[in-house]
Amino acid sequence: MTWESLLDLLRITLHAMVPITLTAVGEIVGETAGLFNIGLEGILLMGAFVGALGARVGGPLVGLLAGIGLGVAVSVVFGILATYAKGTQMIAGIGINLFALGFVAFGLIQLGAPGFHAVQPRDQLPKLSTPMGALSPLIFVALLMPFLIHLFLQRTRAGLILKAVGENPEAADVAGINVNLTRLLATTFGGALAGLAGAYMSVAWFGSVTKELSAGRGFIALATVVFSGLNPLLALAGGFIFGFFQSLATWIKTLPTKTIPWQFVDMLPYIVTLLVVSGVVGRVRFPKALGVPYKRE
Repeated sequence: MTWESLLDLLRITLHAMVPITLTAVGEIVGETAGLFNIGLEGILLMGAFVGALGARVGGPLVGLLAGIGLGVAVSVVFGILATYAKGTQMIAGIGINLFALGFVAFGLIQLGAPGFHAVQPRDQLPKLSTPMGALSPLIFVALLMPFLIHLFLQRTRAGLILKAVGENPEAADVAGINVNLTRLLATTFGGALAGLAGAYMSVAWFGSVTKELSAGRGFIALATVVFSGLNPLLALAGGFIFGFFQSLATWIKTLPTKTIPWQFVDMLPYIVTLLVVSGVVGRVRFPKALGVPYKRE
């Protein structure tokens, strides 16, 4: 492998880690407060579609903001169902994923390109020129965000409140903390990052939207959360690992000699996900009230 090949692989890895890392870090905030959202896959897909539409109307920054807005809107609905309505979080998350499949497929048909919509180059977020080549600015956001969230959770009063709400909501309620509102805000922040990650895929990475664009990245982000044990810094490491195997699959398929079947290569990220999760499940300690709606006695 040449030095140029290594740089290509690293560059692809950095781009591939962005949606996984941003989504996982946002989910860590929500799960710290006691809500888990398995609808991340759907938010990524819808964020990509809405982001492409926003970029078409007002440029790449509008596209990214549209993705964030989509993530916020969906997460607010999810949060209200999971907190004030005492709904089952698993069912609400599945509903998001199923809705996204139909919503994006229908939207693509309305655009006149069933199954595929290209984002014009002028509507894509410009890349930065670096010694490693052209890199998306959102790579640096994804690298910085885990450190900011780590400091927030460990060094601020608001971070302590989130932990209290997720660990012992009854005690937090007695202390005067609005448990449901805190959880709603936490999961909304997580949805905003997932929406940004989705818009990144269409506006700043692939330059297109398809019905299968998310390709399991929302579930890989959930696996990264498990791998990290709700530690944002480990989520960054997990995002890099999973992003590497996704980029490795892409890189291998571009080699002139096809010594490995491409179907097997495409399986690599998901095989690694299963191996990592199966290795850490049972060892990770999550908040005691995770997934349990709070009901004041």
